[in-house]
Amino acid sequence: MRTGSAGSEGETRKGNDASVNMGFGSPLSFWEVTLASTVVLGFVLGLLGVYCTMPSSDYSFLKLPRTLEDLQILKFVISSFSDHLEGYTSDYTAQVLVGYCVVYVFMQTFMIPGTIFMSLLAGALFGVFKGMALVVSTSTAGASSCYFLSKLIGRPLVFSLWPDKLSFFQEQIARRKECLLNYMLFLRLTPTLPNIFINVASPIVDVPYHIFFLATFIGLIPATYVTVKAGIALAEIESLGDLYNFNFIATLFLIGIVSITPTLMSKSKS
Repeated sequence: MRTGSAGSEGETRKGNDASVNMGFGSPLSFWEVTLASTVVLGFVLGLLGVYCTMPSSDYSFLKLPRTLEDLQILKFVISSFSDHLEGYTSDYTAQVLVGYCVVYVFMQTFMIPGTIFMSLLAGALFGVFKGMALVVSTSTAGASSCYFLSKLIGRPLVFSLWPDKLSFFQEQIARRKECLLNYMLFLRLTPTLPNIFINVASPIVDVPYHIFFLATFIGLIPATYVTVKAGIALAEIESLGDLYNFNFIATLFLIGIVSITPTLMSKSKS
């Protein structure tokens, strides 16, 4: 009798595990697809609205930079049309800001590569401090949008793309509940995990939004400052290695280690 009950219990447990795994990879419901499609449609309409409301001008030289080759083209554009761009930005500040913010948040929300070049463009157009404030705020808004979109429909995608990395991330989050902000700051400050993965995986492993928001907003400041400042001297940049050299990466890791020092001290005391 005991063997039979143990066997049935094992089968029940396997059945529960199977149902959980199927839940991870289950297709989206109709309402989830509808809401996600509404979000996409909203962004598309927003981009279309920005384009239609922009003042008439020659946009043939403008291209959304997404590769190093685009960066080289953008370098030539900035150096050749700097007076035109500065005058355009000062004359149509509101339109340029809205257009920039919508494009940046759109790229962050849907994990489209190229935001680093948008950060360079912010430095070229708005200067260090204004550009830095713009990039940090739009990057945080885009990461937050990606967070909530992933919370809604991202579970199947994350489990299919990064199963091992997600398991590691979930284990680390569970071990650091008491000093979670410090750990999330460390991840944002250092290239330990890609920012795209952090954005989509955080709601799945139950990182509270206020922790996610603070870590994102504060943690992005050092790298943003370097990138935006480089945008002013865009003509001198030959490759991405000019931005993120060894000294810069080492500095980020040093700041990251400082951010998790309270966690290490609390663990040593316990």
